[in-house]
Amino acid sequence: MLVVVTGASKGIGFELVKKMSAIKGCMVIAISRNIQTLTTLQSGKNGHAILPIKADITKEKDLKKVLQTILKINLPLDVLVNNAGMIVNKAFEKISTKELQGVYDTNVLAPFKLIQLLLPALKKSKKAHVVNISSMGGFQGSAKFSGLSAYSSSKSALSGLTECLAEELKGFKISVNCLAIGAVQTEMLGKAFPGYKAPLMPSEMAEYICDFALQGHRYFNGKIIPVSSSTP
Repeated sequence: MLVVVTGASKGIGFELVKKMSAIKGCMVIAISRNIQTLTTLQSGKNGHAILPIKADITKEKDLKKVLQTILKINLPLDVLVNNAGMIVNKAFEKISTKELQGVYDTNVLAPFKLIQLLLPALKKSKKAHVVNISSMGGFQGSAKFSGLSAYSSSKSALSGLTECLAEELKGFKISVNCLAIGAVQTEMLGKAFPGYKAPLMPSEMAEYICDFALQGHRYFNGKIIPVSSSTP
């Protein structure tokens, strides 16, 4: 089984790579702009099942590097987890065009382009699953927080993309679902909200995502599923 995980060098993505690589017969392509931690992970017990790729998924040339790697492996792509994300916590009137573009490039355009690029490999799978990692901040009807207009709206867009692709790709036996996760104690969250303590650790959320990526498409397609242990 071939799995691709973006944003794989730390936080939820890193823990997800660890869990996926421990599954017998699973090979994980771990994508990140910095692969130092992934290289270290390769020297561990399940390192043989991890292939790090140093790539910025917001750049076309790096996306092509990912595609070339998968073509060389020449295996069907069974699972794609679009985990990479960017957050800006700033008052609406102070968010610059560059910041807005950066958030949307990472959270919406990169997953869009990556799915598009890897579609031939996904079509080769008997039943592929694309899992987009969204946020409770982008979940319709959930509580919204000041300062996250760029981030939350981008995650709403990712949810909408999920619903569209689930319909369009179901004929190829490709399921597309979205997990709108709640607060997790990651480095990204810590930078955006210094001092805030989330109810879950990255390893805990990664465990759920791993199970869902492997089994969720048996029960769901085109669903935006809230994954939060707190209210709201």
